[in-house]
Amino acid sequence: MKKQPLLGFLFALITAMAWGSLPIALKQVLSVMTPQTIVWYRFIVAFLALFILLAYKKKLPQFFKGGRFIWLVLIGVAGLSGNFFLFNSSLNFIDPPSAQIFIHFSSFGMLICGIFVFKEKLGLHQKIGLGLLLAGLVLLLVGLVLFFNDKLGGFQGESRYLTGVLLSLAGSLIWVAYGMAQKLMLRRFSSQQILLMMYFGCLLVFTPVAEFSQVRELSPLAFGCLAYCCLNTLFGYGAYAEALNRWEVSKVSVVITLVPLFTIFFAHLVHYASPENFAAPELNMISYIGAFVVVCGAILSAIGHKLLPQSK
Repeated sequence: MKKQPLLGFLFALITAMAWGSLPIALKQVLSVMTPQTIVWYRFIVAFLALFILLAYKKKLPQFFKGGRFIWLVLIGVAGLSGNFFLFNSSLNFIDPPSAQIFIHFSSFGMLICGIFVFKEKLGLHQKIGLGLLLAGLVLLLVGLVLFFNDKLGGFQGESRYLTGVLLSLAGSLIWVAYGMAQKLMLRRFSSQQILLMMYFGCLLVFTPVAEFSQVRELSPLAFGCLAYCCLNTLFGYGAYAEALNRWEVSKVSVVITLVPLFTIFFAHLVHYASPENFAAPELNMISYIGAFVVVCGAILSAIGHKLLPQSK
């Protein structure tokens, strides 16, 4: 498909907003359901919706004629299912804004792969933006360390926080396998066909370990959050696939770094609307400064060519 930078940017921004709001809803559901059960429900809803859509359009993928792409599907399923399970599990130990900070590692991994695997090039504005992103990430991490060092110093909270950090980090890194597999499969399949195969593979992974009866124990609020998580999977990953189809991997990855900022924003929004159900973000001033630097870096990387003079 011909590159469409504006549409690619918009789809990437939709993805960042969807993924940014997701952990806030997940946190509500995790008090009742296991991570693997939540993941199963998310995948079954996304799979059925996409299957009906593609069947109606008569564009169901011919999977067994995929040849070498079958291996890419297996790699993608491993990356996507691993990411979902590890990230959901991390929310049992740390709050959503803290968990989302580590999504940057997957964005950096995709950016690096885009440069070395697909031979994509970064402009001057993107290099400056990347430097700001790294500086912002460091400030965010320093702020979190200082905050939790004061808060958890008196009990075993430090080990729980470290466990959550490691789970979130592992989930971010394994996600790169999915992102790269999807990009390579776009040479043969449409983005919707790829997602259908990925969702089906992940369903097979989690069906043996899901506890389906737990859905009956959900409160109305938790059930609404679960429904939102399921729809988020469909629209969030659909938008991400369309972004990759219309824009370079490295540039999409830069926009995705806005995810933690959207998490902080939505966390404040829902806490203001319902403080008895949603906790306020556990961040200090240093973390907020780091978040602002991240935003500046992402914007400069994505649209800096419109703001900075270009060398001839």
